Amino acid sequence: MMDHKAPWLCAASVLLLAACSGIPQRAKEEQRQQQYLQYAGAPVDRFTYLGRFDSWSALSDTQLVVWTTLNDAYLLSVRAPCINLQFTQRIGLTSTAGTVNSGLDSVLVDRERCQITEIRPVDYKKMRADLRKDKK
Repeated sequence: MMDHKAPWLCAASVLLLAACSGIPQRAKEEQRQQQYLQYAGAPVDRFTYLGRFDSWSALSDTQLVVWTTLNDAYLLSVRAPCINLQFTQRIGLTSTAGTVNSGLDSVLVDRERCQITEIRPVDYKKMRADLRKDKK
């Protein structure tokens, strides 16, 4: 005779395992975010943007790093909610006369405009050098 509780117990176990599997990922994301914050300078009002950036990386649903050159990185905070920031493959930036301004410009995520609330330059060159030292 089959126990009618077995399918429910199995489903509950799968859901529990799925929920727990996200914990290490979340900790890794928080560690990465803290790493960038450690190398971020004081907030600035703007940075020069010549219509393209080398790379970008989402750190959370309200923060991302944008590289305008190999070593010039900026930690951007955006107004919540910026729903798809962590899941999108592409972003864009609005700018005025080649400058991205905090409080005026936005990160474009799919059809969403996420207003930039803070810009902090990241000493990415020092961050990379310190990471290389730590690996030795």
